[in-house]
Amino acid sequence: MVENVLIIANWKKEESHALSMEIEQYLSQKGIHSITIRTSDEQKELVVPSNADLAISLGGDGTVLYCSHYLHDFGIPILAINLGTFGYITEISKDEWKEELGLYLQGDGRLSRRLMIRVTVVRDGHRLFSSHGLNEMVVSSSGISKVVNLSMKMNDTLAGIFRADGLIIATPTGSTGYSLAAGGPILDVDLDDLIVTPVCPFTLSNRPLVVNGETQISITVLPGQRTDLMLTVDGQQTFCLLEGDTVVVEKARSKALIVTSCKRSYIEVIRDKLNWAKGGFHA
Repeated sequence: MVENVLIIANWKKEESHALSMEIEQYLSQKGIHSITIRTSDEQKELVVPSNADLAISLGGDGTVLYCSHYLHDFGIPILAINLGTFGYITEISKDEWKEELGLYLQGDGRLSRRLMIRVTVVRDGHRLFSSHGLNEMVVSSSGISKVVNLSMKMNDTLAGIFRADGLIIATPTGSTGYSLAAGGPILDVDLDDLIVTPVCPFTLSNRPLVVNGETQISITVLPGQRTDLMLTVDGQQTFCLLEGDTVVVEKARSKALIVTSCKRSYIEVIRDKLNWAKGGFHA
């Protein structure tokens, strides 16, 4: 039973101003308490009320990523309403929110449990950074020269040495993001696998790889770099890397709970977003 709802509104999008009030009024009429948090800074920590039963995200995919970073540990489902332009995660349009929210409140909604990754940076035996991501983590250059040198281990096995513009470790949810643009495959969002995608590799034999989600992936920054390196998680959390640092990527203990549309399946979302029915993609 839903008694308390947290509305997280991307205040940079003007549509969220009126829509957040409309949702508050709708919930109030049903005897449900709600609170709206206005956010315009993805670096600002989200303070999560302990009694929240549901979160409603108003924005685009970036707003959902921001919400998932703070909500997954609490097991709070996220109903994402798309106020963006494209949106793979935000399946529910601004014209459908009332119907979809109503279905969820009466117990007829659909919930997708999405794998998240835990990303840790180890330097000289000490953990200096830790974060969680729903889409992906990226190790890449932050300087003018783009090529970086990295070694990668899968559990205790050396998987290879990479010279590339970067390396992406993506979740099934993130398979339609940066990894896809870099040539990675699209995975069903309910899978528990991880995608390793080199970005513009110097060696053409370095290809995208799908591994079991239980695999621990360790990426070490090799000596002799000609550029500074940066770790990015979901395009929002960043950390500057040094030679010798190791980035450990593993499956998070908790999952992001995403309320999905009752009107369409994931395949229908992919088909329509990529215009497969029309024989090609047109931006």
